[in-house]
Amino acid sequence: MMDDSSDLCSATPSLNSSKEPKRPLDSPSESLKPPKQQRSEEEAGEGGDGMSHNSKAQRYLIAVEYIGTRFSGSQRQPNCRTVVGLLEEAFHKFIGQPVSVTCSSRTHNPTPGPAIAVEASRDPTVTAEGSHDPMVVLGSGGDAGVHALSNVCHVDVERISKRKPGEVLPPHEPSVVRRAMNHFLQKCEGDISIVDVRCVPSDFHARFKALERTYYYRLFSGPEPLSTFEKDRAWHISEDLDILAMKKACTILVGSHDFSSFRASGCQAKSPIKTLDELSITETFPSLHFPSLLERSQLESTDGCLIHSEKSGHGSPPSSLDITWVGLQGCNQGFGQKPRHRCYVIAARARSFLYHQVRLMVGVLKSVGTGELTISDVERILNAKTVTAASPMAPSCGLYLGNVKYDLP
Repeated sequence: MMDDSSDLCSATPSLNSSKEPKRPLDSPSESLKPPKQQRSEEEAGEGGDGMSHNSKAQRYLIAVEYIGTRFSGSQRQPNCRTVVGLLEEAFHKFIGQPVSVTCSSRTHNPTPGPAIAVEASRDPTVTAEGSHDPMVVLGSGGDAGVHALSNVCHVDVERISKRKPGEVLPPHEPSVVRRAMNHFLQKCEGDISIVDVRCVPSDFHARFKALERTYYYRLFSGPEPLSTFEKDRAWHISEDLDILAMKKACTILVGSHDFSSFRASGCQAKSPIKTLDELSITETFPSLHFPSLLERSQLESTDGCLIHSEKSGHGSPPSSLDITWVGLQGCNQGFGQKPRHRCYVIAARARSFLYHQVRLMVGVLKSVGTGELTISDVERILNAKTVTAASPMAPSCGLYLGNVKYDLP
């Protein structure tokens, strides 16, 4: 990321425009209406993007975070609030030009509405007047309710002088793009923001160049209702979970397999065979964790760092079973103090996933943790090669797209 060396006000002449209404909806008049399509969950395609590139435009790689439960998915849909829809509007206000958005990855519409598709005979970046509108292409799609710590898109922007129409100016610095976009996005309830921007070559594609995707799933275990602050941020399981059994179940699913049993209907992946590089479960402190008096005295060293049990080893990160949970058990709760839940994070890492594969795998792991399924049942479900053999799918609210990995130039 380059330093903030440009004047944001000159880059965004409309910063002082009137406040936009909250929860803008995607305009149906701006959407193409081919037949509805469905997709594999973050399935990576091959080949080019089918776009013609404007040689005068700068391509930016943009990482974006958002609260998935506030959106009707990532892809633009008429009369729905979507991630792409808000990115469109923010770029339009930033550069002063209409924005054409296309989801490169095949995406499933969680609510009724046509999918965005681009005809091969048409360059979607060219307007009737011949000017090139910026096109935002998401590296990973997402269903309604799925959060993103870092989803990635690329966008081509040709900077045109507002004082001298037709004059092409040098591209904005990435830092200016980030600050300006966040300025406009923060007016939309603050549930989406740009976390990073980088200039990339014109042939760099956010979807096709992705080497690896990492998803996280948060589980909270305990009889008490979920905290208001964690609502729609995790899956609450009232029963205790057998984390050792869940770990053993993870090892069965890691590797190259036919994941037909973890493939939702409507998946358009050419093959159900995927390579799962990692599937793990770790017990962690809840993200909204306030240490008790006992924890503050026993979990913190003189230098302010957390103290973990000796099982972790000096200098090594603790495992899920090594964290010393002081005050979680056998401690009297004072008035107004709510009992805590156990927090678990499941990590799934692969180049691509089938549609709903992660949530279906989490559903099976949860059933193993509660004792509804055994380790041999997991093998049976995998070998059955039909989704009807799997446990009910985990809800979307606990799923986070954590990272998309690239070999950046």
